[in-house]
Amino acid sequence: MAEARTRAGEGRGPGQERGLLIAIDGPTASGKTTVGQAVARRLGYYFLDTGSMYRALTWLALRRGLDPDDAGALAALARTVHMRLGPAPPGSANASSILVEGEDATPHLRRPEVERAVSLVSRVPAVREEMVRLQRELAREGGVVVAGRDIGTVVLPGAQVKVFLTASLEERARRRYRELRAQGWRGSLEQVKRDVQRRDEIDSTREVSPLRPAPDAIVLDTEGLSIEQVVEQVVQLAQKRGS
Repeated sequence: MAEARTRAGEGRGPGQERGLLIAIDGPTASGKTTVGQAVARRLGYYFLDTGSMYRALTWLALRRGLDPDDAGALAALARTVHMRLGPAPPGSANASSILVEGEDATPHLRRPEVERAVSLVSRVPAVREEMVRLQRELAREGGVVVAGRDIGTVVLPGAQVKVFLTASLEERARRRYRELRAQGWRGSLEQVKRDVQRRDEIDSTREVSPLRPAPDAIVLDTEGLSIEQVVEQVVQLAQKRGS
């Protein structure tokens, strides 16, 4: 059975009220993780990036030589993997680290091969069932910002604040390209754009939990906005909802 742990966001002290559940959804490179981390720090909440769970499982599957199209093998791996979230290493820009079978998978989660395979892994119903169970367990006490692709629609439909971040394909591809280049990758922007477009298609057309805004979500177009501007809008929504 898998297990997971979060860590406290900055500013959350003993006895402080647990607070709201905040769901942040959106397609690849829409800014979910960056915005979610910053919102959690502002509010003193926990932060959970559900995509990191799927990425970590994808990384492990590829490392073990599993075929991303082999749903049975992926389901078996999801049911037996030992996974937990913990503190980020000192000096890390991440809000947390994710350990798989005792090894920190965080440095590998944005690798191009993981990018290309993660949607294939995450669309397997048995994989999603196990990951969703863990995500709900982590969020049940409140005071959590949860980022992903189906948080407001499936994982936490009762979240008090639901935000769906979006931007054009071109803008999201540029963002992901910059991230990969910073990690030393030397592929082309056009290749990244094809990968992002392919993932959009898989995520929006899968039978289980397709990517879409929840009916009561606030849709925020992040194109042309700074991270600080987007974070401020989400924080204001949370403060208004919690007042």
